[in-house]
Amino acid sequence: RREQSRLKASVVERDTEEWQRDPGFAGLERVGGVDLSYGKGDDGNACASLVVLSYPALEVLYEDCRMVAVSAPYVAGFLAFREVPFLVEAVQRLQQEKPELEPQVLLVDGNGLLHHRGFGVACHLGVLTDLPCIGVAKNLLHVDGLARDELHREQVRSLQRVGDSFPLTGTSGRVLGMALRSHHKSSRPLYVSVGHRVCLETAVRLVQSCCRYRIPEPIRQVLELREQE
Repeated sequence: RREQSRLKASVVERDTEEWQRDPGFAGLERVGGVDLSYGKGDDGNACASLVVLSYPALEVLYEDCRMVAVSAPYVAGFLAFREVPFLVEAVQRLQQEKPELEPQVLLVDGNGLLHHRGFGVACHLGVLTDLPCIGVAKNLLHVDGLARDELHREQVRSLQRVGDSFPLTGTSGRVLGMALRSHHKSSRPLYVSVGHRVCLETAVRLVQSCCRYRIPEPIRQVLELREQE
């Protein structure tokens, strides 16, 4: 808990890059996606995956998928300590082997500030790599009073058009993320939250710009790479 608090103090919740401030993200050329996933019934072995796509074409430039042995125990609220080291290693391999393909931002299959202690995997990975990171979750994490109750379902129904969103405001009064309708064929929203070195508005705009389907391409491609393995 002390280490998590120490790292959390380094999170930057604002845009730090010139391309982030441009309406069309001029200057953004490479977007990454990362994920660590386990085989069915096996929580000791996992696939750590990283892809890098061109932007705005969203064509795959780089892929890395390695099977890893996960030995750290699962502790609720501290999952990143179990998983992030393998994602950091994937980023470091890319930086060493293909530095010209280093992503300018990472989309993480998970949460950032939308977390029990405001420091999810996207924050943890962002702080350790010092790369802009965005959390993109497929399901709502029940934290700070957020729940898939009738009010939430009503808000989801109000997302009529692609790009519509609403803030995820906890009982503390803090906005922890945004629910985003990312594709016209899916009424199920994505849950976008700040990881590191990006503001929430920019995070939502970028995630939307990367969506050909419900799931943004960097994450969709990294999940497909996992399935191939």
